[in-house]
Amino acid sequence: MYFIANWKMYGNLSSINTVKNVIKLSKNSLFKKIKIIYCPPYTLLRPLVKKLRNSKIQVGAQDCHTNNEFGAFTGSVNSKMIKSVGCKYVIIGHSENRLRGDTNNKINLKIKSSLKENLNIIFCIGEKLKEKKNKKTNLVLNSQIINGLKKIKNSKNIIVAYEPVWSIGTGVIPNSKDLDQNIKNIKKTLKKKFKFKNPKVLYGGSVNSKNIIELRKIRSIDGFLIGGSSQKSKNFIDIIKKTIN
Repeated sequence: MYFIANWKMYGNLSSINTVKNVIKLSKNSLFKKIKIIYCPPYTLLRPLVKKLRNSKIQVGAQDCHTNNEFGAFTGSVNSKMIKSVGCKYVIIGHSENRLRGDTNNKINLKIKSSLKENLNIIFCIGEKLKEKKNKKTNLVLNSQIINGLKKIKNSKNIIVAYEPVWSIGTGVIPNSKDLDQNIKNIKKTLKKKFKFKNPKVLYGGSVNSKNIIELRKIRSIDGFLIGGSSQKSKNFIDIIKKTIN
């Protein structure tokens, strides 16, 4: 079961101290089978890697450039740089980046670039509210998967995070039946089109310590990508405990 903390554009050096209780939790034998991954802003990657080096908790970046070689791309960070500071994961295709111009083709290039550096990919997909209302969810998700993973064979390094765009930051989550069906459809596409043997699909979108009670009942979900509720260790720990207990 994966618990991925996406801090987005929040946090400074003092924020790193908030992970100490999560480190303690990760050493508890009751939670030895879970995977905890922190994805802070670029400025905190190396300090957080150092903070977590004696724990089983991993660190990932929130995005990367399409080119994994060094070059004249002001303001950009590539997969080679991310790997060099000790990261094991990278989020690619988050809806906030899609809204800023990440096309399926660009996402495909970012995934290929990151796989060259042997990073683990957290590949985000999700439909908009209008697409949901027009009953195009499955069509949109399939398109994002097929085009985002085009000509990619290294499936063991890829985790999919299903995040309905209309759910992120709104406090609204899909009903259990729809969510379970969407997750199952995603896994079916991954197995059929890309030969995933045991696809891991996470849910993200307004996950908190209250709705996790309902979300944990959906057995098709392999973990959670958590935004705002991951920034405070108490909330993050509550989500983990309520999922596992």
